[in-house]
Amino acid sequence: MSKVFTAADVASHNKADNLYTIIDGDVYDLTKFQDDHPGGKKILQRVAGKDASKAFWKYHNEGILKKYKGKLQVGSLDTKPKSEPKAEPPAPAPKPAPPAVKAVKKEEPSSEESAEPLEPFGQQIPFADPNWYQGYHSPYFNETHAALRAEVREWIENEIEPNVTEWDEAKRVPEEIYKEMGRRGYLGGLLGVKYPTEYTQAPACVPVEKWDLFHEVLITDELSRTGSGGFVWNLIGGFGIGCPPVMKFGSKALKDRIMPGILSGDKRICLAITEPDAGSDVANLTCEAKLSEDGKHFIVNGEKKWITNGIWSDYFTTAVRTGGPGMNGVSLLLIERTEGVSTRRMDCQGVWSSGTTYITFEDVKVPVENLLGKQNQGFRVIMTNFNHERIGIVIQSLRFARVCYEESVKYANKRRTFGKKLIEHPVIRMKLAHMARQIEASYSWLENLVYQCEKMGETEAMLRLGGPIASLKAQSTLTFEFCAREASQIFGGLSYSRGGQGGKVERLYRDVRAYAIPGGSEEIMLDLSMRQSLRVAKAMGMKL
Repeated sequence: MSKVFTAADVASHNKADNLYTIIDGDVYDLTKFQDDHPGGKKILQRVAGKDASKAFWKYHNEGILKKYKGKLQVGSLDTKPKSEPKAEPPAPAPKPAPPAVKAVKKEEPSSEESAEPLEPFGQQIPFADPNWYQGYHSPYFNETHAALRAEVREWIENEIEPNVTEWDEAKRVPEEIYKEMGRRGYLGGLLGVKYPTEYTQAPACVPVEKWDLFHEVLITDELSRTGSGGFVWNLIGGFGIGCPPVMKFGSKALKDRIMPGILSGDKRICLAITEPDAGSDVANLTCEAKLSEDGKHFIVNGEKKWITNGIWSDYFTTAVRTGGPGMNGVSLLLIERTEGVSTRRMDCQGVWSSGTTYITFEDVKVPVENLLGKQNQGFRVIMTNFNHERIGIVIQSLRFARVCYEESVKYANKRRTFGKKLIEHPVIRMKLAHMARQIEASYSWLENLVYQCEKMGETEAMLRLGGPIASLKAQSTLTFEFCAREASQIFGGLSYSRGGQGGKVERLYRDVRAYAIPGGSEEIMLDLSMRQSLRVAKAMGMKL
């Protein structure tokens, strides 16, 4: 139980060897922390025995307080209001007896309809969360989504967010965090397919029969609130694009052997398509796989570049050339880490903790049973997978844009220039308004496309939604880039320095290119969106 102090008690701890201070009514012992304080000892000694709330919030954000509160807090002031326990909801009043008339069966609302909006959730900053968090009606989200949201949010805020900056600087997220994703059942829900209960257990807060693509959206969205592409990609970057092809196109024997380990978080998988000379031009990749003389193995030789999570992966879902030139000579293989597979980390502009990797395959023997789909028909598998990958990029980009917006709103409400808060300057409100309008328009499009994915079959979705998803991918990364830039302008020099109040904005600005280029660059996406949409429309009877 924390100790209760008076202001006079705290004032007596005002020396370098006995240094207490007050932040928002809580008392902290900073005596041993002085050597670790990035700003030096003198700053802390100036507030020894005093209330440092105003000075703290001038230079720090909420994440810093969360990170150190458990280690440094020794109590609270006697004047701090005590948080009241939540009152138990009153028992519902007994319903009056129905009149004695012939019963008429009332139609139950469908799962896509909700009579009342869900309870507001979060800090209620306009546009900082999707509108269904803020008491708006939604045809897509229900109580199961709200339960999962609360579970993920609690985990992220208490155990993840305070450490993200440290992990990003170290370029590694502890393995235990990935394993926890498996234990919680989150990995099994990020595959774009019906929840695979034969290999893992779903989160307890969602009945497995009610699991849908919006639960997947929600997990990715809440993970992205950390404001670190490196963290998100460390957990789901390689998994989210490397595992779905195995689930959809791998043999039952292959899945039975490897999926339990992957979905538990004990094993890791990535997608290896991009090569030094083949990025968006997938059909012209050169990594080669030739059948052995006995026909039992493919012998793989080649290189892959910019592969997320490759440095830690046990399995590589790999695009290889098994036939002639072009798309009709491409196959997809599940390559296991074995003799002839070498990986080395690449240093990149952003997403530092994601484990970007250069892979070399030298005479790697791969059992023919590890073929995903049919030989020389891997291009279709890859194209199907691209929709899922691009939707993931969209979700992350839009939440990162929201993070930039939310951080800007919070900062603009405390930073003062020319005698008034930033938020009181029309030019700042204009920047925020442009950020919000792009975020909300893009997110509404995302919801609609996810709903179409939920309702359409795999082949129909691949054909009809490929164009719109490509377009939204470009729209979302452009929105992310715009919001990162505008947030940087609002924060000024603070967004140019790593860490501190502008730390999230600085980190996200470095991550922008990691979203604009992978999964198809913006230029390729916009051209593809029109070509494919027009081609499909023509096949379906478009009249011009």
